[in-house]
Amino acid sequence: MKKIIILVLTFFLFEACSTVPITGRKRVNLVSDAQVLPTSFAQYKGFLKENKLSTNRELTSQIKGVGKNISEAVDRFMRANNMVAEANSYRWEFNLVEDKTINAWCMPGGKVVFYTGIMPICDNVNGVAAVMGHEVAHAFAKHGQERMTSSYGQQIGGILVALGSSNKDQETQQIWDAAFGIGSGLTMLKFSRTHEQEADRLGLIFMMMAGYDGIEAAEVWVRMSKNSGGTSTPQILSTHPSNASRIEDLKSYLPTAKMYAEKYNQPLSQIKK
Repeated sequence: MKKIIILVLTFFLFEACSTVPITGRKRVNLVSDAQVLPTSFAQYKGFLKENKLSTNRELTSQIKGVGKNISEAVDRFMRANNMVAEANSYRWEFNLVEDKTINAWCMPGGKVVFYTGIMPICDNVNGVAAVMGHEVAHAFAKHGQERMTSSYGQQIGGILVALGSSNKDQETQQIWDAAFGIGSGLTMLKFSRTHEQEADRLGLIFMMMAGYDGIEAAEVWVRMSKNSGGTSTPQILSTHPSNASRIEDLKSYLPTAKMYAEKYNQPLSQIKK
């Protein structure tokens, strides 16, 4: 029975394996756009009904304008790389919500929200573009779908551990369960940090493709670090990389981002594959 389960899992994992464009990272995604996007769009609509949109016309206009420019850059990249069906599946929307929380997010399919609390951290239009690029990159790389797949994997892993220890005494079963719980928890944290770094890098490319100053991406995290007073959770126990590591990585990735931006910041007909 255990061998059959492992064989079935191996088949599905092989079938679901793909590569993130640009970064080349291998990913496993068992969740299709057809499965997740209708729910994503409905949840976004419900969120907007339950939360107050900002009445600040200038900031709202800035969010929508930057979002439009960056989503068009992403669309241009996808169409230049034969990702037409995927490009057509996005329903880009950008809103600013009245909330003091320092946060922004993007749901699968391109539904973006900025909270007013993050605007002082953004500080300027390039800062907004840096955060926008990062959030849009999460949707582009399908991180939401990948995390859903990972949660399924954790559940299956728990079942396999239970099967593997079913003939052991109760104390041994408890040790196995605890070890799996700790190990899978730390793995998920590392997985989240991988997504964050990938979104930082892709976001840097997308903001520069849209004509914004990529130097500001690192400066956003400098301001974020100052806002936090220099305190942060140890990186191994955090879902996000440390502010210092993000700043260093964004600065070192600038030349690569510039290369991609120069290639794709032109009409589709002129982009060389």
